[in-house]
Amino acid sequence: MEKVKMARAQIKKTGIPPGTLVFAGQRLVESVKITVLDYDEQNFQEKQVSNIEDCFEFKTKPTVTWINIDGLHDVGIIGKIGSHYEIHPLVLEDILHTGQRPKFDDTEKYIFVVLMMLRFDEENQVILSEQVSIVLGTNFVISFQESIGDVFDQVRDRIRNCKGKVRKLGPDYLMYSLLDAIVDEYFVILEKLGEKIEFLEDELVNNPANSTLKAIHHLKREMIFLRKSVWPLRELISSLRRSESNLIQESTEAYLRDVYDHTIQVIDTVESFRDMVAGMLDLYLSSLSNRMNEVMKVLTIIATIFIPLTFVAGVYGMNFHNMPELNWKYGYLLALLIMLIIGSGMLYYFKRKKWF
Repeated sequence: MEKVKMARAQIKKTGIPPGTLVFAGQRLVESVKITVLDYDEQNFQEKQVSNIEDCFEFKTKPTVTWINIDGLHDVGIIGKIGSHYEIHPLVLEDILHTGQRPKFDDTEKYIFVVLMMLRFDEENQVILSEQVSIVLGTNFVISFQESIGDVFDQVRDRIRNCKGKVRKLGPDYLMYSLLDAIVDEYFVILEKLGEKIEFLEDELVNNPANSTLKAIHHLKREMIFLRKSVWPLRELISSLRRSESNLIQESTEAYLRDVYDHTIQVIDTVESFRDMVAGMLDLYLSSLSNRMNEVMKVLTIIATIFIPLTFVAGVYGMNFHNMPELNWKYGYLLALLIMLIIGSGMLYYFKRKKWF
């Protein structure tokens, strides 16, 4: 369904001039939510505004301003904030096109980054994803999200309570904090996926079923999706580190290196999990083969035991008149005794050979 919606959005954009603001994505909220956090080391102000024009007064203030917009379907709001903060129409187009690959653009007036924010839904045990676009200016950070709810609560808490260095440093450190929060959430998702992998490995060894195979394929798709989200992120952070923009202070570069190292750890873990999931498919096939071999071994043993018994029963079932045992009083009991001895002897032999 999501692929169909994305394809329709692409068709809607086809043929229009570059830079035309058209929302290409799924509407996830009823109305756009705009929040503003304005602060310096001594002062702090937080408010939710209904009109985007109420944010414009903060542009000329010497404080750091974080404007967060939840919901991208109202292109009028995106156009107004882009016009006031002098954001290029092509950048605004990338913000509205929610299928973007993680990317980094460095201009003289601002830095623009796009990446995927992932969260783990505990109730449904699925990974939720949405595109986050961040614009870093001289004294502001503007973040654009598809829906309400994110992983930035700890950043907001540090700003409100003046914890850490976020109130003491500039907007570049705020952008780093947002990127760091997104990357840290990747570790939470990897921990959940690791638990899934351990559970499936136990199930594969003990009692593999068709549902196990479906779970493995679902996990494999999640790993592919996670890999597509993380690998470009490494290039993005690396470009930020190498950037010579005046908007990124030298003191912030060390923190960006730390985020880069975390990204490498995430990538290494994702690759390890992918190899484990690929091995789980082989383990599933091996488990099914072993179970089939056990069944065939039991059936073979039973058939092997009954072959000589069938031979004895067949000989005495020919009903020739000159067979002496047919008229003997104990012939029937003797035939049963012979078959019992043969069957017991074969079972004893198989047991000694440890065939079962």
